[in-house]
Parts: sequence; structure tokens; C-alpha cells
Amino acid sequence: MKRTWYSYPYLVWMVIFIVIPFLLLLFYTFTVNTDKGLMFTLDHIKRLWDPIYLMVLLRSIVLAIICTIICLIIGYPVGLILASREYRSKKVLALLFVIPMWINFLLRTYAWMTLLEKDGLVYTILKFFRVPNPQLLYTDQAVVLGMVYNFLPFMVLPIYSVLTKLDKNIIEAAEDLGANYITILKRVIVPLSLPGVISGITMVFMPAVTTFIISRLLGGGHYILVGNLIEQQFMVVGDWHFGSAISFVLMVVILVSMGIMRKYDNEYEGGAIW
Repeated sequence: MKRTWYSYPYLVWMVIFIVIPFLLLLFYTFTVNTDKGLMFTLDHIKRLWDPIYLMVLLRSIVLAIICTIICLIIGYPVGLILASREYRSKKVLALLFVIPMWINFLLRTYAWMTLLEKDGLVYTILKFFRVPNPQLLYTDQAVVLGMVYNFLPFMVLPIYSVLTKLDKNIIEAAEDLGANYITILKRVIVPLSLPGVISGITMVFMPAVTTFIISRLLGGGHYILVGNLIEQQFMVVGDWHFGSAISFVLMVVILVSMGIMRKYDNEYEGGAIW
């Protein structure tokens, strides 16, 4: 049996940064301090069903879904362009998507604040076209824009990766059988690229539903999302139990979403789409 000593550092890393934090999350979620000591409780989970907190969770999910849909609408054609043999400047386009990822996430968000603020570049352009009193910053639209800008590469790159691996012989066979580009796109390219689409959806939805920097800066505190609520419970209120409960419920939502995406991904890989 081969020795696997080289895997020990990874196991230690996983225990320290995954297993232990997860156990602490469960501990704070389902315990409460009483006069008799620590006791098991579901009160922190029940507290989350307050309409105020439910609205925050619902708003976070809705904005994350909107962001994911916009990223898919923009990202899929970009992935097609990048994977196309005919498009000569695709390396430049790919570089334009990758370069922003080299910049600090916080700096990118601050840059959008400068662009969207009053007398900023976007505001000035809209005023030039006589758009009356455009309210750009501190809106849901600004938050979604910041999400799309920051998370779009996570949609484009998985789609592009799958499209570049498609068997060109299948496309050529469809062309030989008289299929036009629309038919090939609908019956061949899109079905075969669905695993990349599902991966992109997962990679965009997860950070979008948990973000708190974008909503704090571009939303100006007027649009609290579940990420901001968790941060407040830990850093401001000091209620680690309720903050852990919110994190636990959000983790369950994300895991369920990933399970659904994985189910469809397995069906597509198994040929169920045919």
C-alpha cells in the first residue's frame, strides 16, 4: 500500500479551516447559555423566521438569482466567442475578463462607487443625455451591477472551458446533415455545454447570496443582505449564537442549491438530455 504522507498537510489544513469552524458553527447554533450551563436549543433557528429576517434572506436570494441570470445572459455569448476559432481577438477579450480578477475585490467595488456617485462618470454621461436626476448609487440596481461585475468571470470561464473541449466532429457532422447555426446551437452546443453552465451558476450564486461588501458600499447600508446581517451579529451585536444560526440556514440553502445543480449536472453527463 502506497504511503500517503504527502497528503497530511492538506488533511491538517482541512481540519483547521473546515472541520473545526463547522463544529463551532454547529455548537453556537444549537446551544444557549443558561443558569444551568449550556443547553441544546432551537430558539436561534426559530428566531430567523421573524418576518424582518425572512425579508433580508428573501432579498438576498432574489438579488443573487437576478445577478446569476444576468451573468448567464452575458457570459454564455462571451464563452461562445472565446471558444470560436473565427474570432481572432479572443485572447484580448479573455484578458479583459481576467485582468479585473487581479485587482483587489474591495478596490473594484470602490471604483464602482466613484463611477456611480453624484458627479461621477456614469452620472455625468446620463446628465449629458438629459436623464432627469438619475439615482445610481445606494440602490438595488447598483448592488446587482457590482455583483455582476465582480462575479461575471466565474460564469464565463467554466462555460468557456467546456466549450473548448467540445468534439468538433459532432458539430461538423451536424453541418454535413444540413443543420444551420441556430439548430447546431440549440441541439448540439447548448446541451453539451450545460455542465459548464451549471458550474457557472453555482459559482456565481454562492458568492452573490453571501456578499456583504458590495451591498454595504454600493447599497450604502440601505439594502441589508444576509451577509451584512451575519457580519452585524458577529462584529457589532456580539450575538454569535444567532449569527451562527443564520450562517447555518444559509449554508443549508446553498447546499440544497448545489445538490439540485449537481443532480441536473449528472443527468446531462449521463446523456439524459437526449
